[in-house]
Amino acid sequence: MRNWTALAACIVGAGALAACTTTDPYTGQVVRNNTGTGAIAGALGGAALGYLTNTNRSEQGRKNALIGAGIGALAGAGVGNYMDRQQAELRRELAGSGVDVQRQGDNIVLQMPADVTFGFDRSDIQPQFYGALDDVARSLNAYPQTLVDVIGHADSTGRAEYNQNLSERRASAVAGYLINRGLLRDRLYVEGRGSTQPIADNSTEAGRAQNRRVEIVLRPYTG
Repeated sequence: MRNWTALAACIVGAGALAACTTTDPYTGQVVRNNTGTGAIAGALGGAALGYLTNTNRSEQGRKNALIGAGIGALAGAGVGNYMDRQQAELRRELAGSGVDVQRQGDNIVLQMPADVTFGFDRSDIQPQFYGALDDVARSLNAYPQTLVDVIGHADSTGRAEYNQNLSERRASAVAGYLINRGLLRDRLYVEGRGSTQPIADNSTEAGRAQNRRVEIVLRPYTG
């Protein structure tokens, strides 16, 4: 019950992100309200973990939710073509953003380095990265037959418990942002893996920088 309550708070918080803006009285531009956004980021931290579907907290529950939303499964040769088109769009839109777009079989992996996405030891998304996440959200909304796994990672510096919590909060922040941009929450799975899955040598600063990351794994929905 406690985890479900935290999850509900996260979803409400994600929806409220849209209210975290204000109008600059001098320029007339809509700008970020730092006070409001900070409060929402705190509410999101560590909450949006696991399957976000409200029908069943499992992979099958996520698929059932997509069926209920009228989203059909991909099949046959259409799977590869569908993911090829999404990959090409993401590479075009994210060029120069710092996000690495990788292909692993039929899956697409977006590697978001922490130094680009977050400040040091923080889990609130840096404003300069909003545009890149907006591009990701647009692509995900245009390709509804894609399942979305948001996975946070940390380097091995410090206590394992702290790194685990930080990886969860960062993954939650990215997931909350995407939900706020219209992504159907039932498509999401969110997890933090701490420092358990490094992709580089933790004994060097360059390697630790690579290990501090959030990955968005895009998988075709095949039923």
